Amino acid sequence: MAWKRKSGGESPSRGADEEEKVPRGHVPMVAGGGGGEGEEGERVLVPVRLLVDPCVAELLDMAAQRYGYRQPGVLRVPCDVGHFRRVLNGAVQRCGTSSD
Repeated sequence: MAWKRKSGGESPSRGADEEEKVPRGHVPMVAGGGGGEGEEGERVLVPVRLLVDPCVAELLDMAAQRYGYRQPGVLRVPCDVGHFRRVLNGAVQRCGTSSD
């Protein structure tokens, strides 16, 4: 999985990070930053196969409750970066997926 620090203070038009091609079979997500204007988060490309892991699915449910199902752009996950990394690392171990 590729991690990248992302600044939330980019211009309203699509920033350089948003325009990067997302590899087939991955979903871009941002953890941390709280979703406020100018706050930072970390962007990660999550393999689609990890979305069925119960812990990842719980984070997706939390995102839906907090932000709704119509989030524009990259999917924001409402947890700190450290927790998000631990959840994804556990999912990789349980699913037997290499972490690219």
